[in-house]
Amino acid sequence: MLTLSAKFRQSFPIVHAMAKRRISDFEGFQKVLNNAKSIIVLTGAGISSESGIPTFRGEGGWWKTYRSADLATPQAFQSNPALVWEFYNYRRHVALNTHPNNAHKALSEYEKKCKSEGHHLAIITQNVDGLHKRAGSENIIELHGNLFKTICTNMSFRDPNVKDDSLPVVMKEDLPKCKKCNSLVRPYIVWFGENLDHEVLRKSRELVESCDLCLVVGTSSVVYPAAMFAPLVAQRGMPVAEFNITEEPADNSFAFHFPGKCGTTLQKALGIELTL
Repeated sequence: MLTLSAKFRQSFPIVHAMAKRRISDFEGFQKVLNNAKSIIVLTGAGISSESGIPTFRGEGGWWKTYRSADLATPQAFQSNPALVWEFYNYRRHVALNTHPNNAHKALSEYEKKCKSEGHHLAIITQNVDGLHKRAGSENIIELHGNLFKTICTNMSFRDPNVKDDSLPVVMKEDLPKCKKCNSLVRPYIVWFGENLDHEVLRKSRELVESCDLCLVVGTSSVVYPAAMFAPLVAQRGMPVAEFNITEEPADNSFAFHFPGKCGTTLQKALGIELTL
């Protein structure tokens, strides 16, 4: 479990932002943004839903006659790898037939601005659809993997292996094999019941403990350990700004809350003007 280092616990007061939180305060946020040198952006399903990516958790998370969450497990892959691969081919097909929206694009453009000014912006995403990369972002940590990569079930070899948007029904004898050892490969996804990659978690922790501004975009912050990241930033006394469709903030310690579609609120907050 991610814990705040002792030096940060000692150095920063806990922010009680209930009285300080500002709703849709774009001017106030931009003053904070202009002074930030190291920014992290935590993104979740809400940012991709505006591109048409369905949410595979919750009430709508069904595929054919299966609950999607039941297929996203090591046990499901062990018992029926062909079915799980067919499900993930469907998810790849959906992702390849959508496009980055204005929220993805605004983050990409602001990352370029930060780079030109000697500042740093990194995205830590729970999404596996690759839309941040397609929008042009570079500093991306994918907490839960990537739909377009595979990992060998017998070794740690990872490989991007999807080149088109076809949607075949996967026969068991035709399941993808490792290029190095010919063992069965699986989607490079962190499934329910599995731990995050150690190196991915380490890099995320370093960013959480060193940033001076955190943006939470399109996530309800209920999946751990990602759900702890923004509150830990707030505990260090650093501002957190939430961009979400909901009217109520996910955490009362966040300094700013911008309700509405992320594609609209985020580009306004970042001062990015996108051309069609």
